[in-house]
Amino acid sequence: MIGGMAGPFSGRHAGARGRGKGSAGASTFVPNVEAFPTARTHRTVGAYSCVSPCSQHLCTSTSVLRRFALLLFFPVMYRRSLAAHTRRHTRSYATQARPPLEGLTSHARSIAERLTADWKGTSHAGGAVKNYIGGEFVESKTSTFHDILDPATQTLLSRVPETTADEFEQAATAAAEAYKTWSRTSILTRQRVALELQHLLRKHGDAVANSIVLEQGKTLGDAKGDVLRGLQVVETACGITSTLMGDKIEVSKDMDTETRRLSLGVCASVAPFNFPAMIPLWTIPMATATGNTLILKPSERDPGAAMIIAELCERAGLPPGVLNVVHGTVPTVNAICDHPAIKAISFVGGDRAGKHIYERGTNNGKRVQANLGAKNHAVILPDANPNLALNSIIGAAFGAAGQRCMAISVAVFVGTSKQWLPELVDRARQLSVNAGFEAGADFSGPVISPQAKERIVRLIGSAETQGGRILLDGRGIEVPNYPHGNFVGPTVIEAVATMECYKTEIFGPVLVCLEADTLDDALDIINANYYGNGAAIFTQSGASARKFENECNVGQIGVNVPIPVPLPMFSWSGNKGSFLGDISFYGKSGLNFYTQNKTTTSLWRAQDATANKASVDMPTMR
Repeated sequence: MIGGMAGPFSGRHAGARGRGKGSAGASTFVPNVEAFPTARTHRTVGAYSCVSPCSQHLCTSTSVLRRFALLLFFPVMYRRSLAAHTRRHTRSYATQARPPLEGLTSHARSIAERLTADWKGTSHAGGAVKNYIGGEFVESKTSTFHDILDPATQTLLSRVPETTADEFEQAATAAAEAYKTWSRTSILTRQRVALELQHLLRKHGDAVANSIVLEQGKTLGDAKGDVLRGLQVVETACGITSTLMGDKIEVSKDMDTETRRLSLGVCASVAPFNFPAMIPLWTIPMATATGNTLILKPSERDPGAAMIIAELCERAGLPPGVLNVVHGTVPTVNAICDHPAIKAISFVGGDRAGKHIYERGTNNGKRVQANLGAKNHAVILPDANPNLALNSIIGAAFGAAGQRCMAISVAVFVGTSKQWLPELVDRARQLSVNAGFEAGADFSGPVISPQAKERIVRLIGSAETQGGRILLDGRGIEVPNYPHGNFVGPTVIEAVATMECYKTEIFGPVLVCLEADTLDDALDIINANYYGNGAAIFTQSGASARKFENECNVGQIGVNVPIPVPLPMFSWSGNKGSFLGDISFYGKSGLNFYTQNKTTTSLWRAQDATANKASVDMPTMR
């Protein structure tokens, strides 16, 4: 879905994700592709291959008996198993990496050097990313690192560690110990931390955004949107004193029943590469404001934003151990799924990794929410405002190079609206493809990795093989001064619903265009699709919009809105194959995910102070 992990297990998101807004003006072409969300790519690590669009590597399932054994003997046996797995099945992502800073422009180099000097947990000049355990930024003792490369130049930015079993155990222990006091901390204190965090994010948001541009590749404007959408969740968490209120009523004379929301314990979050700031900020403020502690595993493709956020949490007053950050791929994810101290797991990313985490986590008795893949449709009716519809769809399809779980990847032209398809192609052709820091770049060209580019190019080619028409071909695009970048230009394909390019989540700048005779036919196409994240309709008919809202079986509907990502006072609501779990992200759902109810019934009667005879009648609470 909304996102996918950045390496073997970096989720995408994936979430939320992004929005592209178009001008509704007369004829000016101003599709906004710098709104925000994305997801992940695919890579092979040892014996494990993730073919998910979001690049999550799926480890071979552990037998049931072995899982029980791991839980029983976790302190010794599991750490040994994890260490052995790490040695056997991980390797560097570096493929023809350029030396640190060498390939960056002078502007990008100055930003990388400044980030390296200003922030304790990360490096953008070739050094190692640190773990954050028990309130300390610590160098990992691992011998296995993964190289983080600038997608526009293949320049080595930093090296992310494969956290060892002992280091993960230290993080889990720190979180469990911190929970004992944090869960009993005044709600006003927890609120003050959230208030200070939102202030610090506003003050240092540019640093977080700059890190995203370097490591993930999206444009600076899009990266700032990534930070802003996460900040909005922090701002919502600041209202915890109201939203966490329980319920109480006098159920009978002198008898009260009260329900309170209490924290769960140690929770974990596995984040994707496509929203390296937003998705961690979906979980950190909600988990900690409700009294939990959290272990965060950022994407191994772009952990810099998460490390800056961790330092901001420390400055905001979050006590040691309340937030811990560990890095890695399959072994680290499996440790999260198996560790008995962890009560809940939040995941955003690709299908294979999400299904693996959901199955393994729930089998170990954990609460799991998993946001997976997507294939989001936009339906264009003949009565739509063509300028609004075309600009909106272009922005939503090609912003962030299509690496958003809520990107519009399918346009369904109903009836005579198909006459606008050539105009859509012409407008998409005008998009400026360039690196993220370049002035005037309105399209974040580089996808996350060479492997992601290769996969996208293959899926575009499959359309030709299966009888589709490529109306705009982004393969082989050349961007001046960036010959080594993972660039794929905007691509428009005329296809049918049986083709691989339609059925597969491409997670790149590719818009598949279908035709339908009627709105009912368009609804049949969407409802038959495996995924159910979101869909949009462009129309000036209230009746058509209402029909679409009622009959379209997806979780999030946009009416003349291309990427209908709910603001955090609401909740994420993807369905069908796009979500696993019973409780979704942020808003009221997020509050429910990170809490459990406790109900107390109390009786205080004055006569009980003097009465000396017991009653054996059935209590009726009259």
